[in-house]
Amino acid sequence: MTLGHPRADGALLPPDATALVVDPAPLVREALAARLRALGARDVEEAAGLEEARVRAHVSGPRALCVLDVDLPDGAPGTDGCGLDLLPELQADGWPVVVVLTDVTAPAVVRSAFLAGVQGYLLKSSPLAVLTEGLQVALGGEVYADPGIASSLALGLTRGASDDGPSHLSAREVDILRLVAEGHTNKEIGDLVDLSALTVKSHLARIARKLGTGDRAHMVALALRSGVIS
Repeated sequence: MTLGHPRADGALLPPDATALVVDPAPLVREALAARLRALGARDVEEAAGLEEARVRAHVSGPRALCVLDVDLPDGAPGTDGCGLDLLPELQADGWPVVVVLTDVTAPAVVRSAFLAGVQGYLLKSSPLAVLTEGLQVALGGEVYADPGIASSLALGLTRGASDDGPSHLSAREVDILRLVAEGHTNKEIGDLVDLSALTVKSHLARIARKLGTGDRAHMVALALRSGVIS
């Protein structure tokens, strides 16, 4: 069965499909979980923040779909789009489809989301029909952008070259990337800079968003080429 085409009973998701919803608002989680069940999901887990999502994703293993908000309460202070920190972990664990559902329309965040590999970016203010269409397209293996972010996406693409990249890494991110270049593991880096391995992983996720790659060797190569580290 192709994921992106409704079944004969009208459901969108394949039989026995499971999902994870990550959103800080209980009512949003409940409504979205109910909608996913109506679309055919057998089981939907919920998480209120980044750390809870990490735990649930690890315990449950890959599910057919993760729908998450990019604005989560337990991200690093002053960090936009911290929900995207979960993306490299889900991708590494084999989650096939991740869709953003949020109120955030900042061009840099929209651009970062697509660079990080989300299959859809949807707005909570959009009609239910848009949500259903977006999920159908994403589950069908294509990329969907909510009509409401058209201008943000265009702006993010035109400004991307100057807004992101090695030159826009923070001092802490440069320090961590330098230690990656030296061959240290996340735990070793954490010990050296007095951070937990999980926090180091979050920093690396943000570095990956800025550089457009989650591959450690590629990140180091880009930083070396730009002269950010030597």
